[in-house]
Amino acid sequence: MKTSSSRHEIQLVTFLLDGQGYCVDVMSVREIICMTDITKTTTAAQYVEGIINLRGTIVPIISLRKRFGMADTEHDVNTCIAIMDFAGQLTGFIVDEVEDVIRVKREQIQPPAEAVEQEWMEGIVYLDQKIVMVMNPEHLA
Repeated sequence: MKTSSSRHEIQLVTFLLDGQGYCVDVMSVREIICMTDITKTTTAAQYVEGIINLRGTIVPIISLRKRFGMADTEHDVNTCIAIMDFAGQLTGFIVDEVEDVIRVKREQIQPPAEAVEQEWMEGIVYLDQKIVMVMNPEHLA
């Protein structure tokens, strides 16, 4: 049985891109995998890195750095791919580092300022005096 407080909380997976904090609802994340070889494909979108074979399922891989117009960097031991599930369709997002899974109250998530509002941005949450952007990854694919 869920308590009243648990219904008003959400779990978020936090990660870094170029030192900035981002997060997504843990329910969107199927799994986190280590960086792996990506098969390049020809695609119109430059932020699509290619595809991987994840236990028999072909998964498109998106570079969030490229998607956000950030400088590309070499992948290191912290670089991960967050595999997300959108109505049965898997998509992988390359992130610099996965930090944590946190629990916040829904009312802690503030709407984004109009000047920075993006379709993919659900809101902003303040964690340890840092701004962390809450993403809707379905709008990034």
